[in-house]
Amino acid sequence: MDNHFRSYTIVLLLFFTFQIGNAQEKFSEFELTGRQNYDSINEYKNLHKEVYEAFIKMKNAAVKDSIFIEIASGYRSFDRQKLIWNGKYSKYVEAGLSSYEAVHKIIEYSTIPGTSRHHWGTDIDIYDLNAKKIGNILSEENYNSGGIYERLKIWMDKHSEKFGFELVYTNKKDRKGFKYEPWHYSFKSISKSMLRDFLKLDIIAFLKTQNLEGREVLTNSFIEKYFSENILDINPNLR
Repeated sequence: MDNHFRSYTIVLLLFFTFQIGNAQEKFSEFELTGRQNYDSINEYKNLHKEVYEAFIKMKNAAVKDSIFIEIASGYRSFDRQKLIWNGKYSKYVEAGLSSYEAVHKIIEYSTIPGTSRHHWGTDIDIYDLNAKKIGNILSEENYNSGGIYERLKIWMDKHSEKFGFELVYTNKKDRKGFKYEPWHYSFKSISKSMLRDFLKLDIIAFLKTQNLEGREVLTNSFIEKYFSENILDINPNLR
């Protein structure tokens, strides 16, 4: 076998190995919709190993600047998201809102179960453990100028991308969908692939099989608009 042919064979083998590896990286419907059964492998339950390791590096770097990053919410299962959804729906309806109004109020900040990025083990809501906590820690004013997590937000704006994390729901004025969340970061290198596979699912069919409060509002046209605005109108770097 001459050297040219040998080199060509090696290139082909590497190519097919790479392709097989990529095929194996496809994420399942159960994983993408928060129904995967996990064994907790670290204190931040069910984060991908790579996400966990990157977070620890970021957390240790921030400590050097006297900022103590902690996760308020990381992985969230379908069942947990369903409890949040149904609980909010009941509260809003009891307060006098119609089904339509309640659902639209929920999706200002909360996702329809099965569609949350928190199902993926790539996204985290963060706060500064060392700062004094007042009321709801995941509140925009806490991260704004003068807020208790202002230093955390400034630090993240400067350093988060070095560790692979990017803000999901930005404060860009013409962005639609979920409101600005200065606490919600995503591990880009994995979540982009998961979003790609998630968009291939028939979520409309899936949701029709789930017993969600306000499900009569979740029509095909509603879900299509929800996907366009809430799922896809995010930080462009994460699409």
